[in-house]
Amino acid sequence: MVKYIARRLLIMIPELWIITVIVFTLIQLSPGTFLDQYRLDPSISTETLKAMEKELGLDKPAVVQYFYWLGKLVRLDFGYSFYYRRPVVDLIAERLLGTFVLSLYSFVISWIIGVVLGIVSALKKYTATDKILTVVAFSGLALPVFFLALILLYVAARTGWFPIGGMYSPETSRMDVWSAFKDILWRLQLPGFALTFGSFAGLMRYQRGSLLDVMNEDYVEFARAKGMPERVVIYRHALRNAINPLITMFGGSLAGLLSGAVITETIFSWPGLGRLTYQALLQKDYYVVMASTVISTVLLVVGNLVGDILLAAVDPRIRYE
Repeated sequence: MVKYIARRLLIMIPELWIITVIVFTLIQLSPGTFLDQYRLDPSISTETLKAMEKELGLDKPAVVQYFYWLGKLVRLDFGYSFYYRRPVVDLIAERLLGTFVLSLYSFVISWIIGVVLGIVSALKKYTATDKILTVVAFSGLALPVFFLALILLYVAARTGWFPIGGMYSPETSRMDVWSAFKDILWRLQLPGFALTFGSFAGLMRYQRGSLLDVMNEDYVEFARAKGMPERVVIYRHALRNAINPLITMFGGSLAGLLSGAVITETIFSWPGLGRLTYQALLQKDYYVVMASTVISTVLLVVGNLVGDILLAAVDPRIRYE
């Protein structure tokens, strides 16, 4: 297992390099540069623009810019933001908490609700409960996140039941720890629901289908024929094998914990990495976009590795192979 993990981590290096090359090339091929917004200002002289271009390194060829950034990355330096005029590491550190809180909340809720309701739907197959849960699941799968977020934002604005946006209120700095926690938790509900609804719906349908497939296997019928109680057949034999495909998905879901939810964070003005990356793309702030790409790629590879390890831990056949 140690050799397997080491091999996977070594493979991550060329994967990460190829992805950064692709992303940097796409950014360079897109029209315009960061200085275009200054070129529209007639009060800024050509000499000033050339000085800014040289200062930011935009006067060099794209290949030189990439390897300059790559050299910094090797030293764990993500570069300097053009727009914010600050180190990218500082910007990411400020946004990590917002993204982590929102993503972790959605991750935990969607997995608990999705798996539990998927089991209930499978055990109540073709009953009224199953049909209601099916309607809810398909609604979550069909409803776009941005449309659901806009509906929730409209309801919040009309009713005043929830804050319209943001992670903190103006009074947060003057609150005690418990009051600040409750305020953030209350502000988390709308973006959390928008991010969770589609996720738990997909997990619920996946869990339902997986459990129904396993319930028809020969070893499940054999367990019933031996006179085992139905509860033991379901939870000790069927469910243990039906959960295996979801463990693989679990590893992939871990990658989203810090990669950010662009649409949700933007609509609800949530201070997270997704919103920061979206703004950086609009402003052609190369180093912020590249840093976000590196973080997302590393989390995706590590998340898949965690999923494979968990799968081997619960399935002896994987360990044997």
